[in-house]
Amino acid sequence: MNALIALFAHPGRAVLAALASIGRVALFALRALGASLRPPYYFGRLIEQMLVIGWFSLPVVGLTAVFTGAALAQQIFVGGSRFNAESTVPAVTVIAIVRELGPVLGGLMVAGRVSSAMAAELGTMRVTEQIDALTTLRTDPFQYLIAPRLIAAVIVLPVLVLVSNALGVMGGFLIGTQRLGFNVSAYLSTTRQYLEWDDVSSSLVKAAVFGFIIALMGCYHGFRSMGGAAGVGRSTTNAVVSAFVLILLANLIITVLVFGT
Repeated sequence: MNALIALFAHPGRAVLAALASIGRVALFALRALGASLRPPYYFGRLIEQMLVIGWFSLPVVGLTAVFTGAALAQQIFVGGSRFNAESTVPAVTVIAIVRELGPVLGGLMVAGRVSSAMAAELGTMRVTEQIDALTTLRTDPFQYLIAPRLIAAVIVLPVLVLVSNALGVMGGFLIGTQRLGFNVSAYLSTTRQYLEWDDVSSSLVKAAVFGFIIALMGCYHGFRSMGGAAGVGRSTTNAVVSAFVLILLANLIITVLVFGT
């Protein structure tokens, strides 16, 4: 019996630790949502975070989208030529970019840039006791530090993804017309014909969810930092990794369950 208990002890501890982590994240998310919905509202902080998350992330998101769209069109052309389906390049490119690659790659790039920055900033504030000082001054850290980041990310990510989608389609258009021999008007006509509102709405829903995940993971790991500079470094790494994993998981769930029909 003791041997049987010992056999399941390590997996059991791992499962319990995972469930405890999920519970802590859920409680943190509920508290952050509550802080976002009640006054006071710090509009200055909100505008600042919208600039940090959105405007300053635009170059890396835009370049990623253009390069990905161009490479995708090239690969679709190569694959389609094997069974005489080269004409599918515009349709497949726009659908793939808008429904999947635009929001996912945009979310991952923003997560790599923003989640790490949030975790580092809040982690530094935690280990230097600045968050405790806010509490002493009767300022709710969730309302002052976390709510503006959460709201800004949810608002800005759909806009970034719209730009990412447009630039990704443009990358495919450039490679298709300049290298693959497609007619400009025919390429644009096919792109408009096969792009539907469901594709755009799927992209925007994913972007809003990804924005929430990015801000939540950055704030959660930064807020819980401990152990000095090394602890801040661990929090930064954990924020990026957890944001990446949750973005990919959320993308799968939204694609299959919400827009799978």
